[in-house]
Amino acid sequence: MSATEYLPIGEHGLIGNLRTVALVGTNGTIDWYCCPDFDSPSVFGALLDADLGGSFELAADTPAATKQFYFPDTNVLITRFAAADGVGEVQDFMPITSCDSGRHRLIRQVTCVRGSLPFRAAIAPRFGYATEPHTVRVSGDHVTFESPSLALSLTATVPLESDGRDVHARFVLGEGEQAVFALDRVGESITLRTCPVREAQEEFIATVRYWRNWLSSSRYRGRWREVVHRSALTLKLLTYAPSGGIVAAPTTSLPEQVGGPRNWDYRYVWIRDAAFCVYALLRLGFTEEAEAFMGFLTRHAILDTVRAEGPLQIMYGIDGRRDLPERELTHLKGYRDSAPVRIGNAAAGQLQLDIYGALVDAVYLYNKWGQPISSDRWDELSAIVNWVCQNWDQPDEGIWETRGGRKNFVYSRLMCWVAIERAIRMATHRGLPADITYWQRTRDTIYRQIMDRGWSGKLTAFVQHFDDDVPDASILMMPLAKFVSPTDPKWLSTLDALSDKLVSDSLVYRYDPEASPDGLPGREGTFSVCSFWYVETLARAGRLDEARLAFEKMLTYANHVGLYAEQIGHTGEQLGNFPQALTHLALISAAFNLDHALG
Repeated sequence: MSATEYLPIGEHGLIGNLRTVALVGTNGTIDWYCCPDFDSPSVFGALLDADLGGSFELAADTPAATKQFYFPDTNVLITRFAAADGVGEVQDFMPITSCDSGRHRLIRQVTCVRGSLPFRAAIAPRFGYATEPHTVRVSGDHVTFESPSLALSLTATVPLESDGRDVHARFVLGEGEQAVFALDRVGESITLRTCPVREAQEEFIATVRYWRNWLSSSRYRGRWREVVHRSALTLKLLTYAPSGGIVAAPTTSLPEQVGGPRNWDYRYVWIRDAAFCVYALLRLGFTEEAEAFMGFLTRHAILDTVRAEGPLQIMYGIDGRRDLPERELTHLKGYRDSAPVRIGNAAAGQLQLDIYGALVDAVYLYNKWGQPISSDRWDELSAIVNWVCQNWDQPDEGIWETRGGRKNFVYSRLMCWVAIERAIRMATHRGLPADITYWQRTRDTIYRQIMDRGWSGKLTAFVQHFDDDVPDASILMMPLAKFVSPTDPKWLSTLDALSDKLVSDSLVYRYDPEASPDGLPGREGTFSVCSFWYVETLARAGRLDEARLAFEKMLTYANHVGLYAEQIGHTGEQLGNFPQALTHLALISAAFNLDHALG
C-alpha cells in the first residue's frame, strides 16, 4: 500500500476500557489496538504500517458515504454507512467491567437501519508489533488467534471463513437486522464465551450507562459544555485504572512531520502533565480521578525521588516502572513512510527541571481543592523542594525534550520558582515545618535571574533560554503560573512578540528549530496545547475578543468527533500522537478561564 492510502490521523475515533484503547477509522477499520494494556505490543497496527501492521475491517461492501460520531455523552462510537440501497451502522465499544476479569472485550455491533446493505469483515491480527507468528483455530462459532504471548477469541453471529492466517466474512443485513463481532482476550483463567445479539445489546446499554453516570459528576456549566465534556471523556479514556496514571497519548510514532523522524512513544505517564491533570479534574468535579492520579504521583514520582535523592524521572510506565528503553522497530515503515517507529522513550533519562514545578503545583492544588496532604507527604515534598533549592541553577533539556544539548531554559527556571513558591504557600497556610527563609531566598534569586537574563531587550520579551533572542511558546505559562501579572508591561510586550513570531491565525508554534536547533532535522506543525495557553493568556490580559476568537478558531481544528492530536499541520491536518491528553487538559483550562473572564 502506498503512503497516500493511509487514512489521515484525524479520521479516527477512540474507544477504550480504562486499560487500553482502539482507534477506529471513518472507514470502519480498527488500525490501532494494543492488548491488554496501552503500552502492550500492537495487535492491530496498520496505522504504522498498512501492509504489515494488521487491522480489523468492518464496513459496507458497496460504495457508501460515511459519517462517524459518538453516542451522546459516551465513548461509544458509531460509524454510519449510507449507500444507494440502505443505511447501516457499526457501534464500537469496550465494556468497562469485562476487563476486571482480564477479559478485555471489544464489541462491534452492526445494524441495518434502512433498506438492505451488504457488509464485509476482515480480521487480520499481527501480534507483537507484527513480529510474532500466530495460529488460527476454528471451533464451531469460535475462532482463536494464538501467538506466543497472547491469544484472542473472535465470535460472530454470521459465518466466518479462515485462510489459515486471517478471518473473513461477507453478509447482508435487512432493515432492523443485526450482527455482532466480539474480540476477547483468552487464556488459562479466561474461558471462551460467545456474544449473541442480545448480550451485545445488554453490554451496549451497560457501557452507555457507565459513561453517562461518570459524566454526570461534571460541574461544568459554561458556554462550551459539549467540547469540554468531550475532552473530559477523552481524558478518562486515557486513564489506566489499575494505577490511576494518565497516558500522554495512546499511540506511538505518529509523526510531527509526515516523512520526518520526529516520532515518539507517548504511551506513558508524564509528570509534566500532573498539575494540568489535577487542575482540570478538580475543576470539573472528578475528585476520584484526581485522587487516583495523586496516588500514582505519590507512589512512584515522590517516593522514588526521595529514596534516590536524585533528579525526578520525567515519565513512568503506566504501572509505575522506571525503565523505558527506547528502540526502533525497523521492520515497520511508519505512518505514511514516516520512519523510524519507536517504542520506549529515551527522554525518560533526561534532566528536565520544569517537572518539579508541575509536581509541587499538583500537590498544592490537590491540598487546596481536594484533601489536605498528610504529614508524611509533606516531609517527602519538603525533601524534593530542598533538592530543587540546591540544583535549580543548571542547564537541562527543557520542556520540549530537545536532543540538541542542555541549555539554561527560562521555562525550567520558571517552574523551579513555581515548585518553591507553591511549597512556601502550603507551609505558610497550614503552619507546616519548613526552612522558609532558605526557600524564600532561593525563590527570589530565581526570580531576579529570570528577570535579568531571561529578558531580551532586543526582542522586548522573555525568551527561550538565557542570554538569547529566541521566542518560545512555553513562556506563555508565565502569567498562568502567576510569575508575572497578566497585565504587566513586560508581559504584554512578550505577548505581542510571541503573537508576531510564533502565532499563525490563532495556531501557535512551540519555537523555530532553525533559530534554536533542537538536535533533530525537519520542521513540525503548530502545537495545540500552546494554542490553548495562548487563549488563556489573552483572556487573563483582558483581550477578551481576541481570546474568544482564538478559542473558537481552535475548536474548528478538532477532528470530526472533537479530538486533537499533538499538532496541527500546515494544511490543517492532525499530526503527532493522537489524541493528546495535554491538549485536552489545556482546552478545559482555557474554557474555564475564558468563561470566567466573559462573565
